[in-house]
Order: sequence, then C-alpha cells, then structure tokens
Amino acid sequence: MGDADLDYNIVFPEPHLAESHWHGQKEPVVILLGWAGCKDKHLAKYSSIYNEQGCITIRYTAPWKAVFFSEAFGSKELLEIARKLLDLLYDYEVESNPILFHVFSNGGFMLYRYIIEHLQREEHLSTLGVVGTILDSAPGNQNVIGSVRALNATLGPETHTVLRYPILAVFTCMVFLLRVVLYSLTKYIHKNHYDAMLDDPTSWPQLYLYSRADKVIAHRDVELMVRARKQRGVRVESVDFINSDHVSHNRLFPEEYSIRCVTFLEYCLKNSTGIKRKHVSM
Repeated sequence: MGDADLDYNIVFPEPHLAESHWHGQKEPVVILLGWAGCKDKHLAKYSSIYNEQGCITIRYTAPWKAVFFSEAFGSKELLEIARKLLDLLYDYEVESNPILFHVFSNGGFMLYRYIIEHLQREEHLSTLGVVGTILDSAPGNQNVIGSVRALNATLGPETHTVLRYPILAVFTCMVFLLRVVLYSLTKYIHKNHYDAMLDDPTSWPQLYLYSRADKVIAHRDVELMVRARKQRGVRVESVDFINSDHVSHNRLFPEEYSIRCVTFLEYCLKNSTGIKRKHVSM
C-alpha cells in the first residue's frame, strides 16, 4: 500500500491504546517531516511521543539531494513527493482523521511548503482536517553559512574528503549566487521556501520550537516568521530553548519537549473539532 518509491514509515496504535485515549473517536494522524539527512531511527524517537498517545504516525524524510540541490533550481521533485504523501492518507483510509504536521528544519519545511500548495490548489484535498503544525528548528532564510553546515552534517563522516569539499564548494557558490546575488531576479521564477511561506494562507495554529544557540537556523528568522504569522491572525506559540543546538531540543529537554507537543496537539483538537480526551500525564 502507498507509493512503492516513497520511503516512509507508518505506525498504527494498538486498538486498546487508541481507545483509552480517544474513546472511539478518530485518532489523530501526525505526519513527521524529517530534516535533511535524518535517519529514520532518529525520527522514530519523535513519533513515539505521539504513538504513546494513541496516534497514527507517518514518518518521511525528503532526499538530501532534492533539498540541497534540486529545490534551488525550482525542480518539481519535492512538489511531487508532497502529493504522494497526501495520497497516503487516502491509501490508508485515514483522510477523515484529524491531521497534525511536525516539521523539522528547512529540509522538512521545504516539503511542507508544497504540501500547503497542494492543499490550497486541489479542491478535493481541502476536506482534509489539518488541525495544526509544529515546527522544530525552522524555518531559516538565506543563511549561506548555516546551509553549508547543514549539508556538511548531512554528508556525514563516511563521505570522503575528495568528494566532500568539491560538493560543499559547488553548493556554497550555487546558494550564494541563486539565493543572494541573483535572488532579486530569480524569485520571480522560483521563490525560496521562506518567502513563499510568509504568505501562507492557512489559519490553523502553529508551535515553533527553536533556539538562539542554533548554528544552522538563525533564531531571528524563526522569530520573523512568528511575527508574520501572528500578523495574519494565526494563533502562534513559540518556545526558545536558549542553549540547545539544531534539532536537539528533544535530546536536551525530552520531558518539556514531549509535554509541549502533546499539549499543543490537545489544544488543536479541542479548538478545531471539539474532540476531548483524558488529560495526559507525562
């Protein structure tokens, strides 16, 4: 079931667990969009937060080449992946369940951008019940140094220096040229993810989890997006973890992170559908 070319993981809760939390109502579906280079075992630690609450989870991480290279040239690869992810909801017959997105770094945010485009453009998708979005260490805007750091981390120690440095050099030149020097022109052909989402028309609540110690995503970029969303009338919460590194808030503050995610999910469900459940004890 699902697209054979899509490397995703879906987890359904045990029936007794779903029943104890949701009392016969449709359990939420949480779609987790991983950061570039994210291993599924790492994303699974986040999905377990929701699995323990009786939620269905779908985990997916976009190919790093699509995030770092194809997207810069306006390739439709991520757009096509976004559609396939939404199709999974119909394949598994959970399209009528409440949906929450949990998005990590720019790698997840770029894919999320195209999910929003599909939801806005395709009439039959407008019936999907999205209740909210959590953004972890995202989004960032035109941070060349941060982007190079992210790619370097994604390549990992297994990438030989003979390949690593040429890849980083080409990427640095490409980003600086297309996203800084020529962006005043290229944006009319293909807006970057950040600028495109400043005009995000959706109105469901958002929770931003970030840190001023993040060396990949500048906290000022996150805070600017928070202000922009609030100006559009969106209910936004934001948490600055102060000293945790990029996508490391859960690792350093696991209890607070889990409580904030689950509490936000409960708020979104209560205010969008009236779904009620027993108070969660973490």
